Amino acid sequence: MDLKIAGLYEEYRRGALGRREFLRKLAALAGGVAAAAALLPRLEGGEGGEQIVPADDPRLETGYVSYPSETGAMRAYRARPAGDGRHPGVIVIHENRGLNPHTEDVARRVALEGYVAVAPDALSPLGGTPQNPDEARPLFQKLDRAANTKNFVAAVAYLKTNPQTTGKVACMGFCWGGAVTNQVAVHATDLAAAVPFYGSQPAAEDVPKIKAALLIHYAGDDERINAGIPAFEEALKKAGIEHEIHLYEGTGHAFFNDTGQRYNKEAADLAWRRTVEFFGKKLKG
Repeated sequence: MDLKIAGLYEEYRRGALGRREFLRKLAALAGGVAAAAALLPRLEGGEGGEQIVPADDPRLETGYVSYPSETGAMRAYRARPAGDGRHPGVIVIHENRGLNPHTEDVARRVALEGYVAVAPDALSPLGGTPQNPDEARPLFQKLDRAANTKNFVAAVAYLKTNPQTTGKVACMGFCWGGAVTNQVAVHATDLAAAVPFYGSQPAAEDVPKIKAALLIHYAGDDERINAGIPAFEEALKKAGIEHEIHLYEGTGHAFFNDTGQRYNKEAADLAWRRTVEFFGKKLKG
């Protein structure tokens, strides 16, 4: 697919463009309204992609839970290894489309590695994630940023004190969720590890508050996000915070999302292996 079209769709997916403006620009790039209409199902069809770990995988126990937070009860998807036993906890934070099947699939992948994975729905204060992703996107503009951070910090407390966990908790997130992951690392002093994927960086003055070890993934072709890397890296080094930064050349924003147009299997698999190894060291060591 044309990179300009993929980039345009990514802007729309992030909420930087309204649907009417997106369709107008898509028609211009595609060569007309009819061509744009033909492209649209390909662009938006990823949401129903095949899942890597089926929802009914017998190796797992899955379902929905709620936990207390700043704005009230937060709904979350939970996946854990079947049977008895306690496991470290991992918070999985979705992109700006809300808690969708892809995010739940990622939570199950995490659970299969031996963790209690919880994927909160950031839109819980607004009634939860709607089925239509186009309806979900504008709702993110209505979230109070400080309250949203506290809602995810509350997930750390929920997992840390859960009788099914060991008390060690990590956080990972993608795109919008990557930025939230960075904020959780700043505000949750008992977080053991954090893995943001192509997320906006915290303010340099907040970086010294971080106590967690960081594994940070960036796409090579992601100009807006990557502009913040040098200041973030400098602040991390200055504060003496354990961190690794990986830049995946030739990939675009959201390269890990296997239901999206920018999915890069090679980079996603490598980032996943690094993440699993990192969690093993920080949560099971």
